Amino acid sequence: MVYEVSPPRRLLQALAALAARALPDRCLLCGEAGADGMDLCPACRSALPVPRNACVRCAVPLPADGVCGSCLRRPPTLQATRAAFLYAPPLDRLLPRYKFHRDLASGRLLAQLMAHACAGCDRPGALMPVPLHRARLRQRGYDQALELARPLSALLQLPLHAGALRRIRATAAQSQLDARTRRRNLHDAFQVVDRHPLPAHVVLVDDVMTTGATLQAAAAALRRAGVERVDAWVCARAP
Repeated sequence: MVYEVSPPRRLLQALAALAARALPDRCLLCGEAGADGMDLCPACRSALPVPRNACVRCAVPLPADGVCGSCLRRPPTLQATRAAFLYAPPLDRLLPRYKFHRDLASGRLLAQLMAHACAGCDRPGALMPVPLHRARLRQRGYDQALELARPLSALLQLPLHAGALRRIRATAAQSQLDARTRRRNLHDAFQVVDRHPLPAHVVLVDDVMTTGATLQAAAAALRRAGVERVDAWVCARAP
């Protein structure tokens, strides 16, 4: 499915691409020269909060890799979750700029960093961004998960199924709710669009994972539609 964007959005993308080709890499965190084709200097890259050990099912930080007690007691729908970073300084300066202020350079950098973090994961049949409801999309002007998934798909050479999953209910903002209410809030919020056959293994892409309720709800919709395995790749995991 072709995902249409507004003309101003296409213009912003074209200008960002032109600037990326014309200007030297410059660290978005400190302003020093970038390295390795990224707008990030080596010092700031080494300061990014990479999780040392995490639950393989929900990516919550652990003393050692394995499965956390919560996932052992109640196995999640997600088979595996990979978080590139923890939501902590200095990453917490980049993500809000991208998510709420349309900073396309930050989004491009975050996608590059996610590609490095997820390159060794089991390769799925397709990447699928967690969609916004159309009302939230109109309000925000762009879909942050989609704009991460597009370059991630290109960098890792994986198919992108951008329109196969739809958010059919306008839910309250998850940030305003506790964990239990988040799960109720997202009940039957997603629906698979029955247009193309889905691969057996799908990876959901999102920017931030807090309790995981959104990703679990999206994964449940995919499993009901016949997908055998659903994983998640996120830019950051809230500790």
